[in-house]
Amino acid sequence: MKKIFITATDTDAGKTFVACALTKALINTGKKVAVYKPIAAGCRLEGESLINDDAQLLSQFANCDQKISDINPIAFFDPIAPHIAAKKVDREISISDITQGYQHIKAMNADVIITEGAGGWRLPLAINDNASDDKGKAIFLSDFAKTSQQNVILVVNMKLGCLNHALLTYEMIKADGLHCIGWIANSASNEQMSNLVENIDALEQLLPIPKIAQFSFYSNLNMSLAEKINAAAKEIDLTSVLIT
Repeated sequence: MKKIFITATDTDAGKTFVACALTKALINTGKKVAVYKPIAAGCRLEGESLINDDAQLLSQFANCDQKISDINPIAFFDPIAPHIAAKKVDREISISDITQGYQHIKAMNADVIITEGAGGWRLPLAINDNASDDKGKAIFLSDFAKTSQQNVILVVNMKLGCLNHALLTYEMIKADGLHCIGWIANSASNEQMSNLVENIDALEQLLPIPKIAQFSFYSNLNMSLAEKINAAAKEIDLTSVLIT
């Protein structure tokens, strides 16, 4: 079973789009793919359930017949940092809770599990104001990726500042002892980055991992979101994904 964690240089970098495209690409090779988005903030209330649009989109592409509550077990209504959202509703987020949900996904015996992170690599889940040392000060979503020993794909939001953000994120993933198997250049905005080609060239030289895809902003209004994801899936080089 291959375990892949999708992280990004920042929020709104296109992690869900990439996760869906990667899921579709792997399914196209005959793989059974399950998805997991352990935490989502910014949900709508349907009956007594909080539904996240990203988790719902992921469910449309995976082929393991998963329920939304399986894909996204920790959901908050407000679109704010999860540790703040949790505090507002008097709830604690723990790595053990996230891991328990992940074990349920693993029981589906998929060939690949794709986990979509939230925010960037160091997204805080809880901050302990009373901790006596820095080690006990906070827990991060990256702690779950470390505990579950997942390979990482880095989505780089191609905008001003992305070189610094990409390099720092990669260095932190490596420092955490995980294998970053590739990066994806994603133009998440319809405002194309100035000197896009030169910035991608710089990242190809500076990041010691393969670029497995480069996505332009899909502005064709005649294409549905699903059609855009299907088109993106065909552009992904799965070589490093399948051999790790």
